[in-house]
Amino acid sequence: MPRANRFQQPGMICHLTHRCHDRAFLFRFARDRSEYRERLRLASKEFGVSLLNYCVTSSHSHEIAIESWEGGISRMMQKLEGEFASFYNRRKKRSGAFWEDRYHCTMVENGEHLLNCIQYVDLNMVRAGVVSHPRDWQWCGHLELLGEKPRYRLLDVARLLELVGYPNLESFRAEYRNRIQRAIEERRLNRERRWTESIAVGSKEFVKNLAVSIRRERLKPRIEETEDDSWAVWESPYIYCALRHHSVSHPLPANLLRRKKQA
Repeated sequence: MPRANRFQQPGMICHLTHRCHDRAFLFRFARDRSEYRERLRLASKEFGVSLLNYCVTSSHSHEIAIESWEGGISRMMQKLEGEFASFYNRRKKRSGAFWEDRYHCTMVENGEHLLNCIQYVDLNMVRAGVVSHPRDWQWCGHLELLGEKPRYRLLDVARLLELVGYPNLESFRAEYRNRIQRAIEERRLNRERRWTESIAVGSKEFVKNLAVSIRRERLKPRIEETEDDSWAVWESPYIYCALRHHSVSHPLPANLLRRKKQA
């Protein structure tokens, strides 16, 4: 898997993914998934972050979020993941890392692209073969999206409606319920790298504008067409791989060689 990216721009919808250390199933117990979910609820409120969907699996977490002020998401994740790791280690009487490196952020355009991302997150445990329908996995936002979770809600459904462009909850829920059912029946459950490894997903214009704004010496974005008439912008792995695995057959540019020697 590529080096995790946390590049994000203020005001963007962000799909955050974070794996447990060594891809271990550290969330295998329900009490830990529930504890993480409650801490996520509190941290999102504390830092003004609107959650649009989430899923806590046995080995990683997903959050789709948009911040109210710059830095809200990064501060939320720092508090949530640092404090949860400490809680888990105390409970298990263990030491060492809980998380694998740092979390990854993929920026997502609103409208249909956001709806596709929300659906992808909800279907996570169906894709893994753990449940047959997302309603059977209580550690995701599916029941709340459909209005079937009366207490301890995490999601900002009003903000979500605004971002996906539906006029009311009834029309959104009817369409979303049908989308999930069609995806399951048609077995459209493949893992899609664009949602967990790219810098951004959206229309061609959306990703092109982002690629221009983030282009810099250490970040060489490339744009590729993906599925569902969407495009993704990716970070070229060349520089990071070269710094770690420099060889004669793949020489580094002179300016990076100087930096490597000075490091």
